[in-house]
Amino acid sequence: MRENSGIGRRRFFTTAAALGGTAAVGGVLAGQATAAVQDGATGTSGLVTVTPSDAQYGEFVHGMNNRYVGNPEAVQVVGDVSQVPGVVQAAVSAGKRLTVRSGGHCLEDFVFNPEVQVVLDLSRLDKVYYDAGRRAFAVETGARLLDVYTLLYQLYGVTVPGGICYSVAAGGHVSGGGWGLLCRQLGLIIDYLAAVEVVVVGADGKVRTVVATNSADDPNRELWWAHAGGGGGNFGVVTRYWFRTPGATGTDPRKLLPKPPREVYLLAQSWPWESMTEAKFSRLAQNYARWFAAHSAPGAPELALASFLVLTHKSAGQIAMVTQVDATAPNARQLLDSYLAAIGDGVDVPTGAVTRQFAEFGPMAAYAEPRKLPWLEATRYLGTTNSNLTDPTYRQEYKSAYMRGAFPDRQLAALYKHLTRTDLTLPGASITLSSYGGEVNRIAPSATGYPHRESYFKLMWMSLWNDPAEDAAYIAWNRQCYAEVYADTGGVPVPNDVTDGCYVNYPDNDLGDPQYNRSSTPWHSLYYKGNYPRLQQVKKTYDPTNFFRHAQSVRLP
Repeated sequence: MRENSGIGRRRFFTTAAALGGTAAVGGVLAGQATAAVQDGATGTSGLVTVTPSDAQYGEFVHGMNNRYVGNPEAVQVVGDVSQVPGVVQAAVSAGKRLTVRSGGHCLEDFVFNPEVQVVLDLSRLDKVYYDAGRRAFAVETGARLLDVYTLLYQLYGVTVPGGICYSVAAGGHVSGGGWGLLCRQLGLIIDYLAAVEVVVVGADGKVRTVVATNSADDPNRELWWAHAGGGGGNFGVVTRYWFRTPGATGTDPRKLLPKPPREVYLLAQSWPWESMTEAKFSRLAQNYARWFAAHSAPGAPELALASFLVLTHKSAGQIAMVTQVDATAPNARQLLDSYLAAIGDGVDVPTGAVTRQFAEFGPMAAYAEPRKLPWLEATRYLGTTNSNLTDPTYRQEYKSAYMRGAFPDRQLAALYKHLTRTDLTLPGASITLSSYGGEVNRIAPSATGYPHRESYFKLMWMSLWNDPAEDAAYIAWNRQCYAEVYADTGGVPVPNDVTDGCYVNYPDNDLGDPQYNRSSTPWHSLYYKGNYPRLQQVKKTYDPTNFFRHAQSVRLP
């Protein structure tokens, strides 16, 4: 079964001990209840040190991308947030290079590389509870997204608009901005970030813990701003986030975060590559681009619909699209039908069931016609029908771009050329177009560390393969396709009227290599645009020795 979400390994419970409040199951005292996700096996929270002599060492020295395997002297697995400062202080005092892992989904070598001597593993920091003192929901950084959604919704009927993949942990996901199928309706997960707890290192080498909030009078507010989309691994170790809807009042937790749709329509359809000409392919991709460019204004009724179109390499057999619509929205089924008609307009290729692997998702033949599901069931299904999260042999390569409008013809021609190349058989190569805009764009680019508030959809180049012997072919394909699509702007999606830079949560070391980025726009401007100088000042204030660093971390000014 793919539904290996970890729910079966953990139990939900309410506890008064967490914050000294009154606990209640079933909502009788919901305004006072605190809820948590706890290790149901032992309940232990001791610090565990894993070294190369331990049998389990191999479990802790790589993430989801098996291209990167580390060899640290030790992995420190903390069981409580109070243990983090001691681990960091020990590394600082010993002059050891330390990196941090929460969910293991970093796509580059930022956590696992030969220079790293100590890995701080936060995966056991997985508690999620209502903090009555802050009137907000606390989420520790090792908590996995599906566990967060399940607890918030089952106990309180609320959610945060985060990502699809079930096992991504809150740590890096939130700090990079977050993305999910509810973002058009609700915004990004960082748009509900009320506070963040960060362990930082001062100029004197002393470690301290700072709680930074979004309050205008908070002297540490800039640290909050930086963690609202300014990227992970830059300023310190995040141990907890707190979430609350901006402007929410009262103490009832059921009213302090948004409610997801009660039900959604879920549809997965495909177009056979064998019937695709270049003209039909271009029409399909352009239809998608134009629809979201035209229907992404904040407050628009079309925000009830989210969709991602997966342009696979021809050797995969099918192009696929997954669409979710808030079934409680007015005229929801009519919206879905009109969207499908617009996407298929002029393509003249019959759609069918998705019967093959596409990008990271498995076949979805049961969804060839729209099915109405409870929101959490649909979220669980999409999050776990994902071989990238369940196959431990995958090797990966990623690139990204934001789009502010329709595709120029030259970009469509380059996409088609590389997706239909016959000199290579690359069923694991794909480019996913993901809907954006809407409530994401209601907020100014400078209001948070995340600057991409003017785009309508984003692109993700994703290559997945199992055999190390195929590394060169897949990596070269990604690079060549990306370079030709953005040939007019130096091989990268420079912010302009068409493109809007890159997504920091899909990190790409090539952006800092002049062999691949031939533009005059540096990697940090692709990720952070005009926000980068401000992020540098936060770095100077809270990490003046540059203790927390990786290949693309924010640099000291």
